[in-house]
Amino acid sequence: MQHPTSYPHQTVREDVRIPLADGVGLSARIWRPVTGGPVPALLEYLPNRLSDRTAPRDAQRHPWYAGHGYASVRVDVRGYGNSGGLPGDEYSAQELADGVAVVEWLAAQRWCSGSVGMFGISRGGGNSLRIAALAPPALKAVVTVCSTDDRYDNDARYVGGSLLAAGMHASSAALLAAAAHPPDPKYVGDEWRRMWLERLDAVDPFIHSWLGHQTRDDYWRQGSVREEYGAIRAAVLAVGGWADPHRDTVLRLVEQLDAPVRGLIGPWAHQYPDEGLPPGPAIGFLQETLRWWDHWLKGARTGVMEEPALRSWINESVRPATTYEIRPGRWAGDDSWPSADVRDIHYGLDTALRTAGTASEDRFVHVHSPQHTGADAGRLSPLGNASDLPPDQREEDGRSVCFDTAPLPERVEILGRAAVRLRLRTAARRGQVVARLCDVAPDGSSTLVTRGVLNLSARHGRDQAVEWTPGATEDVGLGLVGIGHAFPPGHRIRLSLSSAYWPWVWPQPEDEGFDTDPGHGVLTLPVRHLAADAGNPPIAFGPPEQAAPLAVHRTEPLTSRPERLVIRDVAADEWRLEVTPGHGGSRTYPDGLVHDEQAVEAYRIRSGDPLSAETRSDWTVRLERPDIGWDVSVRTRSEITCDATHFTTHSRVTALEGGSVVFTREWQRRIPREAS
Repeated sequence: MQHPTSYPHQTVREDVRIPLADGVGLSARIWRPVTGGPVPALLEYLPNRLSDRTAPRDAQRHPWYAGHGYASVRVDVRGYGNSGGLPGDEYSAQELADGVAVVEWLAAQRWCSGSVGMFGISRGGGNSLRIAALAPPALKAVVTVCSTDDRYDNDARYVGGSLLAAGMHASSAALLAAAAHPPDPKYVGDEWRRMWLERLDAVDPFIHSWLGHQTRDDYWRQGSVREEYGAIRAAVLAVGGWADPHRDTVLRLVEQLDAPVRGLIGPWAHQYPDEGLPPGPAIGFLQETLRWWDHWLKGARTGVMEEPALRSWINESVRPATTYEIRPGRWAGDDSWPSADVRDIHYGLDTALRTAGTASEDRFVHVHSPQHTGADAGRLSPLGNASDLPPDQREEDGRSVCFDTAPLPERVEILGRAAVRLRLRTAARRGQVVARLCDVAPDGSSTLVTRGVLNLSARHGRDQAVEWTPGATEDVGLGLVGIGHAFPPGHRIRLSLSSAYWPWVWPQPEDEGFDTDPGHGVLTLPVRHLAADAGNPPIAFGPPEQAAPLAVHRTEPLTSRPERLVIRDVAADEWRLEVTPGHGGSRTYPDGLVHDEQAVEAYRIRSGDPLSAETRSDWTVRLERPDIGWDVSVRTRSEITCDATHFTTHSRVTALEGGSVVFTREWQRRIPREAS
C-alpha cells in the first residue's frame, strides 16, 4: 500500500451541518483542495457514523480525492450518527429525497463547480444508484461498489424467492443496533441525550417489514433501480467481486443502462478493491476512479471510456480453502455485455453429466437433504476474514444429488450466469431447490464455483406465491449467481442439487424433498472462447494508493472467539453454527472516543426437523469519552423462530448511561408464512 506524503493540492477539512427544508441538519465532513477556484464535489452518503465507524475508511479516501482536486464529502443519513431527525427504513423515500437535497446543496456552494459525483460501497453504493435514478441535474457520475439494484432478490433478504435466513437475520440485527446508537456530544453538544431518547423511541426492528413482505411487492420495488434503469442519466462505474453476493448488479447494469456505463469485477470480497483483504490481488482503485471523475466531472481525456465495457477477473481453479490471500487468475475484457465471445453450452443431466443417485422406474431421482445441508456454505457476505469462503464441498455434495461430467479433455472458461432447467415433482405444497456448481479435482476435492436457489412457490415469478400441487410434475428454471472461472483439463464439472441449505435459506415447513427427471434436466454454462483476448492489449492497474491511515488504537477482546464454529450434538441430531461478525475489540480514536463492540450470531437446526430452525444475534456497543465522563452502552438481542404457519420474531433494545438503564423496549411479532 502506498501512502503519498504530498498531493497536487493542499487540503483543508471542516465539519458542517447541511440544512434540509424541514429544519433537520445532516452531519457532514468535507475535505477540500486549496485552489484558486471552484472544483467538483464527490459525495458519500450512508448511515454508518462518519465520526467513528467509517472514520478509518473515510480517512483513506476523502483526503486523497481532495488532494487530487475534488471537494470530497461524507454525510450521515437522517437519524444516524450526528445527523438530526429519526432513523427510517433503508432506502426510504425520505432518505433518497434528503440525498437529492444534499446533491443540490453541494452544487450551490461557492467552492463547487456545480458538478457532483457520488460513490460508496454497499448501502453507500446503493444510495448512489438510487439517487442517480432520481436524476438531480448536478449529479453527473457515480461509482457504485458491492451494491444492489434489486432490494428483494439481491440484497441479502431473499434469493430466488426464498428467505435468506443468515442474511436477513444478521442485517436486521446489525441495523437495529446501529439505529439505537446515540449522537456524540463532542459534535452535537448537550442536545445528544434528547436526540438519543427520541431516536430510541422511534426505532422499530427492520425484520418486521422485511418478513412482512415475502414476495416482490411495492415495498421492495420502491428504491430498486432494477425497476427503473432508464431513469439513470449519470455515468455509472459499477464495481463488484466474485466473492461478494451482489456481483450480478454489475452484469445487469452493464447490460441494461442507457447511460454511459463500465463494469469491473475482481476476485474481491465485500470490500473496496484497494483494501488488500483476501481474496486479492488489490488494485489501484482510487487512481482508477480518479480517471472516471476527471472524465465526467472535469472533461479531461483519460481514456476511461475506451476501456472494455466489462473488465473481469477469471478465477483459476484452486484447492478449496476458506481464504486466499491472492486468488490466481487473470483479467479479461469484453467490449459489450452480453459478450459476443460468450455462448451458452448445454449439458444434459442424463447425457453430458452423470449422477450417483438411483433413479426410480419412471427415471426420477429423489433429492431429500438433511436440514443442516449448508453448514459449509461459508459467509453470505465475505469481508476478507479467515473463515469467509466455503471449505471443501465433499460433505455438502454427500448431502445432495450430484451430476458430474467426465474429466474435461480441455480447459473450459465460464463468464456470466449459469442456469439449470429441471423437471420436478414433489408430494409437498412448498419446497425449494438449491443448485451448486463445483470444480472437482482428480483427487476428489470439490471447490464451490457458484450457486442458486429457487423457492418453488416463486417458480412463476418473484411477485407471487403459488403452491405446488402435491404429486404434480412441472418444469422449472433457476439462475445461478454470476462468476468467472476456468475449469482445467482433467477436472470434472459438478452440479449438486439439494432441498435444504441452512442457514443461508430458511427451510420450508414440509420436509418432503423433491424428485427430478435427469432426462429433462439441463445445465447451461456461459462458456467464453479461449481465444477471446488474443490480440487485445493487457488489462492492468497500478498498485493500491491511499491517504495516510487514521491513527486508531485497537485492542483485541480479552476472550477470543472463533470466527465461525460448527457444533454437532450427535445425540440430539442438532447442528449449531456460531459466527463472530468480526467487529470485536476496543478502538480509541484520535479525538478521544473509545468504542467497544461485541457481536455474536447463532443458528441452530435439527437435521430432520425444518420447524426447529432458530436464529439469535446479540450486540453490545459501548461509547466513552473519559475526558468528559460520557459513558453510554447499547445492548440488543434479535431472535427468529417458526412453526408451520408463522414466523415469530423477538427483539430487545436496552440503552444505558453511566451503567444505569435509561431505555428498554421489547417487541414480539407473529408473521404469517406466506411464501417462505
